[in-house]
Amino acid sequence: MAPPGSIPALVFEDEQHHLIAMQAVPRPHENFKSMLLAGDFTDEHFRQFGTLLATIHRAAADRADELAKEFDDRTFFESLRLEPYYLYTAERVPEASTYLRKLVDDTRARRMTLVHGDYSPKNILVRDGRLILLDHEVVHWGDPAFDLGFALAHILSKARHLPKHRERLAEAPVTFLTGYISIANDAPFLPELEWFMIQHSLACLLARVAGRSQLEYLSDDEKARQRQVVLTAMADLPFTFRDLVDRITAPDEA
Repeated sequence: MAPPGSIPALVFEDEQHHLIAMQAVPRPHENFKSMLLAGDFTDEHFRQFGTLLATIHRAAADRADELAKEFDDRTFFESLRLEPYYLYTAERVPEASTYLRKLVDDTRARRMTLVHGDYSPKNILVRDGRLILLDHEVVHWGDPAFDLGFALAHILSKARHLPKHRERLAEAPVTFLTGYISIANDAPFLPELEWFMIQHSLACLLARVAGRSQLEYLSDDEKARQRQVVLTAMADLPFTFRDLVDRITAPDEA
């Protein structure tokens, strides 16, 4: 379902001995997360980041009769995402508890397409300008807005962390989403996608500074500032994607 060359090919699987082998991505290649932190990125990288995800979401939705049952087990998604990101954060940040618990309920109910569950720059290698996606263990049939929000939280956190590149990284989410919509423009899950993408973006932005899996490159001060910005947005939700980006990437008040 992914674009040719964007997923390492399966070599073999041995279920009896719990073994799996995939082709290695040929060198030279670079990790997309490392590139972003170094300011080494182009619009094309973010366009591909969107089209790659949309291609999977769109193709899977067309095969719902076949895939929904095959990927119905959401055990890993619950234990690796909903609990450590949303539910744990709800306990740690009471001001966000109602918001996060409602989003968990909505996410569990929204089963629309194949969701990667870990769609982030750290799971992308870049070789010869092409993006290659890794680490599919959280894949499940669920809410495509989660993948979008999860990815956007990484981009927006880096925009806040890197003032030198903030202006460019503030435009990157637009390029990412434009690439996504160019592929998923008639997908059956598009209604309400923007609204839930905004909610997941804010939830992940908060989880990455207050949950069990916090971003290691943010200082304590940066985490505190991001937490406050997100809580302010949660209390007065952005109603458009552009509004979300502008509010999260705006310079912090002194």
